[in-house]
Amino acid sequence: MKSIGKIILLLIVLLVTQKQYAQHQSKMTAVVNMGSKTVAIDQEITFYNQSNDTLTSIVLNDWNNAFSDKESPMGKRFSDEFYNKFHMASTEELGGTINLKIEDAQKFFTWERTKKDPDYITITLNKTLLPNQKVKLHLTYTEKIPSNKFTEYGYFEKYGMHLKNWFLTPARYENKEFIKYNNENLDDIANAISDFYIDLKITGKNAITTNLTIDQLTQADQETNVNLIGKNRNDVDLIIEKESSYTSYKVNNLEIFTNIRSGRFNDSLKTEIIKRVVDYSKNQIGEYPFEKIVISEADYEKNPFYGLNQLPKFMRPFHEDFLFEIKFLKTYLNNYLKSSMQLDSRKDNWIYDGIQIYTMMDYIDEYHPGSKMLGSASKFYLLRNFKMAQTDFNEQYSYYYMLMARKNLDQPLNAPKNALIKYNVQIANKYKAGLSLHYLDDYLGNEIVLAGIKQFYDLNKQKQTNRSDFEELLKLKAPKNIDWFFNYIIDSRETIDYKFDAVSKTKDSVTFIVKNKGVPLVPMPVFGIREKQVVFKKWLETNEIDKELTFERKSIDKLTLNYANEVPEFNLRNNSKSLRPFSLNRPLKMTFFEDLEDPHYSQLFYVPTLFFNKYDGFSPGINFYNYSFFNKPFTFSLNPMYSINTKSVVGSYNLAYNQFLREGRLYNIRYALNGSYYHYAPDAAYLKLYPSVSLSLREPNYRDNRRQSITLKYNIINKEPSAIVIDSTDNYSILNLKYFNIKTEVTSHVKFLTDVQFSGYFGKVSAEMEYRKLFKDNRYFNARVFIGTFLYNSNNTQNYNFGVSRVNDYLFDYAVYARSDTTGILSQQYFFAQGGFKSFVNPEDSNRWLATTNLSYSLLWNWFDAYADFGLVKNKGFQNSFIYDSGLRLNLVQDYFELYFPVYSSNGFEPSEKNYGEKIRFIFVFSPKSLINLFTRKWF
Repeated sequence: MKSIGKIILLLIVLLVTQKQYAQHQSKMTAVVNMGSKTVAIDQEITFYNQSNDTLTSIVLNDWNNAFSDKESPMGKRFSDEFYNKFHMASTEELGGTINLKIEDAQKFFTWERTKKDPDYITITLNKTLLPNQKVKLHLTYTEKIPSNKFTEYGYFEKYGMHLKNWFLTPARYENKEFIKYNNENLDDIANAISDFYIDLKITGKNAITTNLTIDQLTQADQETNVNLIGKNRNDVDLIIEKESSYTSYKVNNLEIFTNIRSGRFNDSLKTEIIKRVVDYSKNQIGEYPFEKIVISEADYEKNPFYGLNQLPKFMRPFHEDFLFEIKFLKTYLNNYLKSSMQLDSRKDNWIYDGIQIYTMMDYIDEYHPGSKMLGSASKFYLLRNFKMAQTDFNEQYSYYYMLMARKNLDQPLNAPKNALIKYNVQIANKYKAGLSLHYLDDYLGNEIVLAGIKQFYDLNKQKQTNRSDFEELLKLKAPKNIDWFFNYIIDSRETIDYKFDAVSKTKDSVTFIVKNKGVPLVPMPVFGIREKQVVFKKWLETNEIDKELTFERKSIDKLTLNYANEVPEFNLRNNSKSLRPFSLNRPLKMTFFEDLEDPHYSQLFYVPTLFFNKYDGFSPGINFYNYSFFNKPFTFSLNPMYSINTKSVVGSYNLAYNQFLREGRLYNIRYALNGSYYHYAPDAAYLKLYPSVSLSLREPNYRDNRRQSITLKYNIINKEPSAIVIDSTDNYSILNLKYFNIKTEVTSHVKFLTDVQFSGYFGKVSAEMEYRKLFKDNRYFNARVFIGTFLYNSNNTQNYNFGVSRVNDYLFDYAVYARSDTTGILSQQYFFAQGGFKSFVNPEDSNRWLATTNLSYSLLWNWFDAYADFGLVKNKGFQNSFIYDSGLRLNLVQDYFELYFPVYSSNGFEPSEKNYGEKIRFIFVFSPKSLINLFTRKWF
């Protein structure tokens, strides 16, 4: 009876949604000037009030106008993600809507566009618009088309345009209000469904590719005229080229235009692949409702398949036809779903992503079973024992998602798309959505999820849909309660983590408890394994968790939870329990270089290293460590090296425990014990030991680039006496407390740092404030202020003084190449710290207090700037000293590779002095980990 009731309710839902409304209509004449890169538009919008509400205003989306101002929401998002091309663009490369006028048959309408929201307008109607009534708006305006280098869409240099969201159109109306979204380069415009009739006139003879029906096309040398018709559309895809780069393929009644780059392989195979993808999508999801679809390289580049196919061509371990197939499959599914479904892409984007990745995974299982994440490279002898080489192609989705979960940067699937950090938008949330639907499908069985997807797709042909419709359909079809799926998998970022507890065995049975270490209570599969083969699999319901269970033994030698990784579980390393006597749950596995985390082994990695300073010389070594690409609670690193110069063993070690906090601004507490042993002079070494605890904080808005940390560190340093270094101290210990607050974007950088130090010899406190601003003319200004003072100082040496132009690194925190040298090229190494002076001025340090200001401003090129430093120095028994310097900086890679050329300072005009080459300073960071941060910061 319960099943019959569900079926009846489902039929009622479908019948209620059959009501159809008249569509909005948009008729326009668009004159495209390829030379000026503009489109002059004369447009008539017939707006139908499809709601039950009385309207006094209408909202039109105008997303092309987001390109008119570098401070627009889109420009700010670019800045957040360290994308500088938009901010550095010339006026000619930008876009926008010009000379907009709106009227009806009687008079002009009043309309408003705000600086905060430049990408939509609100029109005040001359009279109220009742339900099922319509109003006609006459608009004239010119669209200036932006360069395609910002978003892949716009004009491109080799003559042509790819136009999307290029004219004004009614916004989606839902829940008694218009949806007002800013263009943030997320392809999630909330347009209402409309019918389009476009009379297109283009200067010159051109090739036209579009997803609309071409009703009429005439071409001449001076002009191309095209009539386009599209019904029930939410957007228009239009490509204008001198000669078309697209190839047409006909599959049943659907015409596909694509210019996806494919490498060299047989054209007939390409045709077969396209047909296979189109037919598979139709069978799995539903029939595409239109006659044409455009699958462009630009669409793919907007949302590529992240993986090894991103490598340079000569390194790719996949065949060209497979790469094309994946590219076409992913892009086709994206365009196919976005064009034919009526979801709110910003609010419910996880449904689009989930269906896309779910279908891709099924497609791979169907046509490429056994394919590996590393492709053909998995067969290489040197790689075949790596977990990465053994990982199935579809397993990689779990790893890409888990990378963010283990960084404590994952976000709920139901979070608005514009609230997600870039990695989560394009990779983690997209992949988790597909994995989650597969999880539900594995749990329910009988292709219930697939049937739900098909039915939901059909529902989109009849009305605007949302997450509630999808949820209701799945719940109606499911024979079990699946509230947990939406409460925990979709709406929460709480981590799933189960483990075995109280395992006992007999010859015929095994008894155990599956313990929930996390918050979500979700179904979990348990596997019985014998000789690495699955003997049985059983889904544990939520009411079986944390309870004693007894299973038939069936000669298994291991119990494993989530063996096939169906559940997006946070930690798989505690999922196995060996039933063999004297057997480890996870045997030790040593791996050369880094690998993916293998939950079935305790992994130890080892990799060669190379260290350099002047006294140790080049020091080769081996680093042993236990962490892979994923963060984990306990990590260690042991890095012994051989110093070629001193013929001795040097190196470092690190032990750390990370406490990840899922809620609140405090997201990580790190307890660490570090040590290092290197030479600080040709005849003397130092041993440093420092236990520490660090608190890391972040903003509730994960997209906010502000990061804060508080670190308490106790430095224990033992220095061997040196006959070369004056005032070398045998040993000392210093308690150090630091607070760090930084926010960095393309357009601005703000940093605040405080440092408090106490020892038996001295106590000191300092503060550093820095501000960097990039202006619209691509010049930047940088200002830094440093203030430091001793609270007490009973030491008579210079060991602990504030450095003016050289960092006094008695804590051995900096990677100084020749810390005891005062002459030679390595002594000219520069660190932008403490006094921050570039010239070697006098006094060179301070034992009372120091206050300096460092200024710089870019000149002709943004990598070439002028600097000036000013300061006051106070030493015991001396008057305050005013010092200054100035010069030029060559900024090749900011903070990583820079050269400073002093010009005028307290020393006088420096280029006129002897040995000017010895006054030039340099920054050079030889640290792969630091350089990688330049590329990863835009993602995280």
